[in-house]
Amino acid sequence: MNRDMNRDMNRDMNTVPYGFVKTLTNTPFEKVVEKVTESLKAQGFGILTEINVKETLKKKLDVDFRPYLILGACNPTLAHQAISGEAQIGLLLPCNVVVQEGKDRDVILSIASPKAMFSLVDNPAMQGLASEVEARLEKVMAEVSDSP
Repeated sequence: MNRDMNRDMNRDMNTVPYGFVKTLTNTPFEKVVEKVTESLKAQGFGILTEINVKETLKKKLDVDFRPYLILGACNPTLAHQAISGEAQIGLLLPCNVVVQEGKDRDVILSIASPKAMFSLVDNPAMQGLASEVEARLEKVMAEVSDSP
């Protein structure tokens, strides 16, 4: 493992300014993916995209990498409101959710902060929407808990 990756994985993962992060120590990778997908669905989000970084790096670069999955989550109603209010907001969609294997086979769940992403947009009407989306994603994060 290179030094930069080791540093990033050892950082206090709950403090990144652009998202929410939780480390799960007793739940297998696939179970975390299942739990977060179910919790997103309960909050009105579907998965539009699934990028398996491990498989892609192996296929394209013949590089071995830890399990790392990027899910593109979308709540159609909220996405419609966002796109209707700011035509180019699609550059910041969908909401990214990352499930990755960390040190000692812990699983790290990360969700991008809509407030942080939408802070790039000079449209005050988007801030209320970003707050609503963020509240839903915070519920998702809270619902995905460690289990043996």
